Amino acid sequence: MSTTVHPEVTWAQRSSDSEPEKNYLYVNLKTPEVPKEDAKLNLTATNVSFTGASRKGVTYSVSLDLYAEIDPENSKVNHTDREIELVLRKKELKVEYWPRLLKESKKVHFLKTDFDKWVDEDEQDEVADDDYANNFGGMGGDEGGLSNIDFSKLGGMGGAGGMPDLSALAGAAGGAVGAEGEDDDDELPELEEADDQNSSKIQEVS
Repeated sequence: MSTTVHPEVTWAQRSSDSEPEKNYLYVNLKTPEVPKEDAKLNLTATNVSFTGASRKGVTYSVSLDLYAEIDPENSKVNHTDREIELVLRKKELKVEYWPRLLKESKKVHFLKTDFDKWVDEDEQDEVADDDYANNFGGMGGDEGGLSNIDFSKLGGMGGAGGMPDLSALAGAAGGAVGAEGEDDDDELPELEEADDQNSSKIQEVS
């Protein structure tokens, strides 16, 4: 017997009054094991609705009446085995954030802020240009690929303040190997000279 439940929904946003590609909502529907062919997603200017049956007999269903309008034609969708990822283009170019995702202000138990992707309104200009929404799409449909990686979180791993600078260690190791190689090269001529002397002595004896 199939059970119908609301999927967990997480969201974050960016805003811009001049660049449409930086004026979007990031919405994630947690719908594990729902095949793409069994998923029904509908985007309108004011609503996101989804219904899909999982392989475990759970049907996920949700309808989100949005706070303001989006541009469905310029929005993006990525369906994986774990979730439905949406980048919804806000229709109105505006610096201010939406105060909430949904039209109604009442608290919804299945809706949560995506703190991994959330950036405060006054700090969003510090986010790199290769933010998630600009890398989302074109990565291969069902395959999450690189679009699931937040590259901004990998920025502090090199050099000072993060992981050791392995390139420096590699250089030092390379130098040590090179030095040993030079020592070997210096020794080789001596061996060859010794061989020449031995061969000359053999020739003299014979």
